[in-house]
Amino acid sequence: MDVKAAPNGVATIEDRILRITGYYGYYPGYSSQKSASRSSVVRCKPGANCPNTQSGLRRQHSPLSAAEDSAAPILELQSRSPSGFCRHGRGERQNRSGEDGTQGHGENGSQESHVQTRCESCTSTFLKIVWGFLIILSVSSSWVGTTQIVKITYKNFDYPFFMTWFSTNWNIMFFPVYYSGHLATAQEKQSPIKKIRECSRIFGEDGLTLKLFLKRTAPFSILWTLTNYLYLLALKKLTATDVSALFCCNKAFVFLLSWIVLKDRFMGVRIVAAIMAITGIVMMAYADGFQGDSIIGVAYAVGSASMSALYKVLFKMFLGSANFGEAAHFISTLGFFNLVFLSFTPIILYFTKVEYWSPFSAVPWGYLCGIAGLWLAFNILVNVGVVLTYPILISIGTLLSVPGNAAVDLLKREVIFSVVRLGATTIICLGFLLMLLPEEWDEITLRFINSLKEKKGEDHPEDVTDSSVHFRSRSRVNGTVSIPLA
Repeated sequence: MDVKAAPNGVATIEDRILRITGYYGYYPGYSSQKSASRSSVVRCKPGANCPNTQSGLRRQHSPLSAAEDSAAPILELQSRSPSGFCRHGRGERQNRSGEDGTQGHGENGSQESHVQTRCESCTSTFLKIVWGFLIILSVSSSWVGTTQIVKITYKNFDYPFFMTWFSTNWNIMFFPVYYSGHLATAQEKQSPIKKIRECSRIFGEDGLTLKLFLKRTAPFSILWTLTNYLYLLALKKLTATDVSALFCCNKAFVFLLSWIVLKDRFMGVRIVAAIMAITGIVMMAYADGFQGDSIIGVAYAVGSASMSALYKVLFKMFLGSANFGEAAHFISTLGFFNLVFLSFTPIILYFTKVEYWSPFSAVPWGYLCGIAGLWLAFNILVNVGVVLTYPILISIGTLLSVPGNAAVDLLKREVIFSVVRLGATTIICLGFLLMLLPEEWDEITLRFINSLKEKKGEDHPEDVTDSSVHFRSRSRVNGTVSIPLA
C-alpha cells in the first residue's frame, strides 16, 4: 500500500479512504477556508444511497486541535442529482436565490410601509390645515360677534360688570361640553366622576381640595373677571376696531413677563415687536390728542391686555401646561367660583346705584345670552383648536378679529378712520405677527438662504456648460474654433 505522504502533509492512503467514503475535496486545517468556497461533488456507487437534503447538514472536522476546529467548521449542504452525483452547488444557489427573494420582499415591504407612512403624514397635515382654516374663521367670527353685540347692548343696557359676571357664569358648561364630546368620540368611555378626578390632576396629585380650590382658583378668577370687565369698559369709550387692536398687545406683554418672571429665552425680534406694540398704543392715544374718552379707553384696553398676559404667565408658572380635559375642568371651576363667591359684587353695585336698572324686565336677556354664548364658544374653540390644528393658527384667528371689526364698523358707518389710527393698528398687528415667529426662526432663515445659494451654485455650472457647448457648435458651423481658457 502506498503510504507516501502528500506535499500538504496528509498521507495519500488517507486521502483515498476519504474519497471512497464520500468526503471528496477533503483538505487539512490550513486549507479549510478554500474548501468552503468550492462546490464539492461526490460520486455515489451503484446501488448505494447518496446523501440527500433530508440528511441535513454534515460537519467535517479537520485533524486540528479542538479549539481551531470549533472556530472554523466546514458546513456543506448536499443534494441528490439525477446523474448519480451529489451536488450542493445547486442548493447553495437555491438558498441564495431564496435569501435574495426574501431580502427583495423585505425591501419592497419597507418601501411600501414608508410610502404608507408618508401618505398618512400628508393626510394628517392636510386635515390639520383644513381644521385650521375652519377654526380661524370660527375664532375670529366669535370674537367679532361678541364685540359687536356688546356695542349693540350698550345702547339699552349700560352695565359692564353685570355683563361680565353673567358671561363668566356660563363657563360652568365648559366641562359638560367636553364630557359630551368624550362620550361621542372615545372608545373607552369613563364615568363623569372618574373623568372629573382625572382632569382635576391639574391642581395636584391629590386632585381638587377645598384649600387648592381657594388658593388656585381665586386669583385666576379675579384676573379673568378683570380682563373681561376692562375690555367691556374700553368698548364704552372706543370703537370695536381700536379695542380689538389694543387687546392684541397682550402677546407682547406675555413675552415681557415671561422674560422677566419665567426667565424665558431672550429674542431680539420679540423685543422689537414689544416696542412696536407700545408705539401703537401711544399713537392710538394720540389719535384724539391725549384727551377725553380716548385716553381713558386706551388705558382700559391696555389694562385688559395686561391682565390677560398676567393670567397666562401665572398659569404657566403655577399650573404648567394642561390638556383639553384639564383646561375644560379648570375653566368650569372658574365659572363655579364666580357664581358662588363673586355674586355679591353685582348685588352691591345694584343697591349702591352704580349699576342699577329698573324694571327688571328691561334687561335684554337675548343679547346677554348671545354675548355669553359667543364668549364660551370662543374659549372652547381656542382650546379645541390647539388639539386639532397648529396653535399659531389660533393666534392668527384672534388677529383677524381686527379687520373683521373694522369691516363691520365701516358697514355700520359709525366710525371714520384717521391716518394715525390706521397707522397704530397696522403697527400693532405687525408686532403681533413678529411675536408668532418661532424661537429658531433665525437658524431656519439661514438654512433656507444657504439652501437657495447651493441650488443656484448647482444650476449655474450647468447653464455655463450649456452656453459654452452652444457657442462651440455655432463657432464650428461658422468655420472657427473656440479655445476654452484654463
